[in-house]
Amino acid sequence: MPDRRTVQKKKTTRARAPRTFGRERATELYDALAQDRPDPKTELDFTSPYTLVVAVALSAQATDVGVNKATAKLFALADTPEKMLVLGEEGVAEHIRTIGLWRNKAKNVIALSQMLIDRFDGVVPNTLEELQELPGVGRKTANVVLNEAFGVPTIAVDTHVFRVSNRTGLAPGKTPDQVEMGLERVTPPKFKHGAHHWLILHGRYVCKAQTPECWHCAIAHLCKFKPKTPDPATVSRLGPRAKAKPRR
Repeated sequence: MPDRRTVQKKKTTRARAPRTFGRERATELYDALAQDRPDPKTELDFTSPYTLVVAVALSAQATDVGVNKATAKLFALADTPEKMLVLGEEGVAEHIRTIGLWRNKAKNVIALSQMLIDRFDGVVPNTLEELQELPGVGRKTANVVLNEAFGVPTIAVDTHVFRVSNRTGLAPGKTPDQVEMGLERVTPPKFKHGAHHWLILHGRYVCKAQTPECWHCAIAHLCKFKPKTPDPATVSRLGPRAKAKPRR
């Protein structure tokens, strides 16, 4: 019969949350990212909470650049729920054909526009629960809208935030929800409003999925990822390049 203390220990270990950075180290990390990008913000183009909701919903499995190209003409015609309903599903679809999953997204844009009119008098709600009731709006989208449109210090976890949080050790987790909880615990209050923007932009331009560019990373000295990617300028297919001999 197994020792009771052993069983209890196993249960405790199983339930324990993944270990995040300490507050001091997390502060140092965010300080470095803030110096690298002093004014982080979404790269999606929007003019109102409504156009932001639509843009973020369209951005799933698509690039911000691609979404902006599509919404430039779309929002010129329909920047309110009422105008979007007049445009109709086929009209929306015509403008977003270059975006992944465009058929389903066109349906969601029309459905969320209708719900905004029917339930919220055409106004985008400012609570996480109500935003998630809108078709095509999940937790990540809702958190982005709360942060960008309403100034709420939420942390949205997309693929970039998930990757950077795990790779650096800042807030590791097996699911986006676990990573979000870890980030909420470890991120100092003064950094919470910009946290997911810093992590998204860092993941998009430096800590890339296939090959992280560690040689010019502002937080490489804090990151737990190993081995660090060397500077291509110092490496060839034959191995490290020899240092140039000083000229005489």
